[in-house]
Amino acid sequence: MSDSPLKQKFTEAMKDAMRAKDKPRLGTIRLALAEMKRIEVDERIDLDDARVIGVLDKMVKQRRESIKQFEAADRIELADVEKQEIEVLQEFLPQALTEDEVEAIIKAAVSESGAETMKDMGKVMGLVRPQVVGRADMAEVSKTIKSLLG
Repeated sequence: MSDSPLKQKFTEAMKDAMRAKDKPRLGTIRLALAEMKRIEVDERIDLDDARVIGVLDKMVKQRRESIKQFEAADRIELADVEKQEIEVLQEFLPQALTEDEVEAIIKAAVSESGAETMKDMGKVMGLVRPQVVGRADMAEVSKTIKSLLG
């Protein structure tokens, strides 16, 4: 059973949060570790760093959706909790790409795949996704691809 370095980093962060008695941070880290453990048990695998990043990316996306819903329902205190959780999760994600970097990756994928129309969007996404997962908002990536192919 070999843990990924990123997962080990989470375990260390959990210990640090326990020592510091930082309950909100500890709760978020435990949620992430529980989700990783659930996937490992369900699929009978050991997660590698790429898969851990995918899990974290999904958790951040879920929290962004929750924030939109909480703000629409005027539940600012709940939205603030979700924002704090996003901050903790993002500490473990790779550094975010700038818009220019994302656009450069997309343009390279478009030329590499020979994509010309919206029908080719799947090919482009297949090339772009592994390079940007956890580092860019996939909804924004999708919009950029559509504007280039549209």
